[in-house]
Amino acid sequence: MAALNSANSEADTSAHNHPIVGDRVIEGDGTSLDAWQNWQDLHNLSRLNIAESMLPHQRVCVFAPHPDDEILGCGGLLQQLAANGNPMVLVHVTNGTQSHPNSQIYPPEQLDSIRPQESQSALQVLGVAQQVTTIALELSDGNVFAQRSQFNEKLAAIIQPDDILVTPFRHDGHPDHEATGQVVAAFAKQYQLPCYQVLIWAWHWAKPADSRIPWHNATRLDLTAEQVQRKTQAIACFKSQITVDESTGNPPVLSAQTIARISQPWEVYLYE
Repeated sequence: MAALNSANSEADTSAHNHPIVGDRVIEGDGTSLDAWQNWQDLHNLSRLNIAESMLPHQRVCVFAPHPDDEILGCGGLLQQLAANGNPMVLVHVTNGTQSHPNSQIYPPEQLDSIRPQESQSALQVLGVAQQVTTIALELSDGNVFAQRSQFNEKLAAIIQPDDILVTPFRHDGHPDHEATGQVVAAFAKQYQLPCYQVLIWAWHWAKPADSRIPWHNATRLDLTAEQVQRKTQAIACFKSQITVDESTGNPPVLSAQTIARISQPWEVYLYE
């Protein structure tokens, strides 16, 4: 996840003016966790059963705009896929090198290796590393929208006919998330592949029953207490994203509220 904290005005400005974000603006603390927990319709969503929806031999390709999105969005799914025996491909669309503008601690050339390493540590904590093959597309962080053609070409070389695709929601509110979601969803539609779009930043800007999210296409993956614990521990592997940048004074990229919202005993996927 790239820097979109309200304290980071540089990141905020570029995101707010981006042509595909529109009114899905990430700022302030976002919608409270209580609001989501108390929304009855969230608890009434149909349930996603991995054993029933995905055959064990089917390969699942998870697309992360930045190293950490695969854990924030799909930390529970990855664990359940591993238990189901599914081989997995994790595609890092970018290496998340622009998460700390003007930082002396986390300059882009350092983040280029730090963030993929943090991801690998997180996969180890989840206990799924042996079943995951990681591919780095190395597109430019913060600029995936402008590289859609290149992205699509790379997809054609990776995706196989029976793959299941998992991507951020195509209207998730972060430019790279939306570009990734739109490219992957369009590719899936073109080749008639199953595609699940996970909500990540949408938990921040959206409200319960928000009409900008097609809840009628939503399915909820319930996580066990152990799976939630492992996911929380995996998120803690992303030290660059959860600690204060002492060189700039900027707060963590992932606020406590953000982490709390995506550490619940559920993940929500849109299947269109």
